[in-house]
Amino acid sequence: MHAPLPERVDVERAVATGRVYSGSVPLSVFERLAGLLADTRGELRFELKFGRNEIGQRMATLQADAALPLVCQTTLDRFELPVRVDVRLGLIADEADEAGLPEGFEAALMDAGLVDPLALLEDELILAVPVIARKPGVEVNAPAPAPAVEEERPHPFAALAGFKRESRNI
Repeated sequence: MHAPLPERVDVERAVATGRVYSGSVPLSVFERLAGLLADTRGELRFELKFGRNEIGQRMATLQADAALPLVCQTTLDRFELPVRVDVRLGLIADEADEAGLPEGFEAALMDAGLVDPLALLEDELILAVPVIARKPGVEVNAPAPAPAVEEERPHPFAALAGFKRESRNI
């Protein structure tokens, strides 16, 4: 059953009914993500499915596609980075429960049995933003190292050699 995306989802009810949320939202609704983007033009297409994993724990699968507008750190041009998110979230009530999740699951904390689906989407998009954004195909040219200039340094024992000569002359 597909439904519009609410502000909060009751996890137990969504898991029991196998609730599926799908659709699209503008990037402008993600306030935390906005600071990492060149602008907020564009949208995110998503599907969020609730259910139980193979050992009966509450879980959700999240798939999302977006073109994130970023600024290339090499050319300073705006470009759109295609991002595809495909994660399995273990819905836990306490951080200590994270250790009990099967391999391949990321933890998502519930607040009094509720989750904010937009926050789940935003968290995954923030993780998808590269630390240093580069437009595909842009080569990074490292500056050529300056030629090494060898200084003529006096030998550390040169002064002692002078003393040696003086002692022979005595």
